Amino acid sequence: MTSSSGSLKLEIHTDDKTPAGKWSVALREEVFRRFLSGGGCSEKAVFGEESLFSPFLFGKYFDPSDAFPLWEFEAEVLLASLRSLGQCRVDWSQTDQAYVLKSDLPVVGKNNVQVYVDVNGKVMEISGQWNSNKKTAANGDWRSGRWWEYGYVRRLELPGDADPKNSEAFLSNKDDYSFLEIKVPKINSKNKF
Repeated sequence: MTSSSGSLKLEIHTDDKTPAGKWSVALREEVFRRFLSGGGCSEKAVFGEESLFSPFLFGKYFDPSDAFPLWEFEAEVLLASLRSLGQCRVDWSQTDQAYVLKSDLPVVGKNNVQVYVDVNGKVMEISGQWNSNKKTAANGDWRSGRWWEYGYVRRLELPGDADPKNSEAFLSNKDDYSFLEIKVPKINSKNKF
């Protein structure tokens, strides 16, 4: 489905049928540094500091598979150093009606971006597989085990007044990047998008 602006509307899944153990292997800082230093252009494009999926996006190490309370922080504060270098590819904000996340996504591998909201509506997960050439985990799902060798994830805590059931996600393609925009309306908002 394509919107009038040429963006593909993504389905936001709530029925995640992923096997147990998804994201169960923590990405520790020393493991990530070793992985990135030994990686090539694809790894750096997916996990570089300016990327939504970088553990260093917020100025200090934070495992992207752990839920982060993004909208509790001002983008200007957490992204100040990246913005001063002109390297920021992520932004978030809120209006009276909605919470908004915008991010460039590198086009690497399949780039099959998926958006999930947990059944309780408290965590939104953005993930995709960038390396389908490697053999996956024993159960066949790349998200269990050393998931960063196959894909990427960013898990975000949703604010208490978020209405994830009416969220929208759009993906548009550019040359070397795709652009992702997610809008999560506020429960008490009179104007839905």
